[in-house]
Amino acid sequence: MVYLGALWLPIILSAVLVFVVSSIIHMVLQTHKHEYRKLPGEENIMQTMRQEGVPPGQYVMPCASSMKDAGSPAMIQKYNEGPVAFVTVLPSGPINMTRGLILWFLYSVLISFFVAYLASRTLTAGTEYLTVFRITGTLAVLGYSLNYLPDSIWKGAPWSSTIKHVGDGIVYGLVTAGVFSWLWPG
Repeated sequence: MVYLGALWLPIILSAVLVFVVSSIIHMVLQTHKHEYRKLPGEENIMQTMRQEGVPPGQYVMPCASSMKDAGSPAMIQKYNEGPVAFVTVLPSGPINMTRGLILWFLYSVLISFFVAYLASRTLTAGTEYLTVFRITGTLAVLGYSLNYLPDSIWKGAPWSSTIKHVGDGIVYGLVTAGVFSWLWPG
């Protein structure tokens, strides 16, 4: 067993490197650039939402009041007529990139913390590089990748987008594994 305190450096360093790699993926390679499209009639839809005073939150339309209501002829007709949508409304104003980047970094620290915790409970000091890589990489890939699948399963996100995010998560997991393997206590 390895003490969790002995893994603070790989926790922080892997989060920093994941942050750098994700910045390269999103800002230099721009693999996610075309995932969102402009909604036809955007100005009219935005004006209607402003007039209705739609507050920030998550919405679905059409929205059934219950599972029983979802199967009613009226709701089925609404579903068939469409559109069917999941909508997330953010607070008005420019998107706060600084806040998002800070939260993304903290999320990376959290994943690395859980990787460190589980690895410290299952591996001993001096475990060979490839074993540490395999265990920590698997854990990190799970943390960074699989959380995107429900968006395509339940919310209609395009599978092409989800596959890109899963690919990113695999890269982040490999970076995390490399750092933990390199800095694993001897």
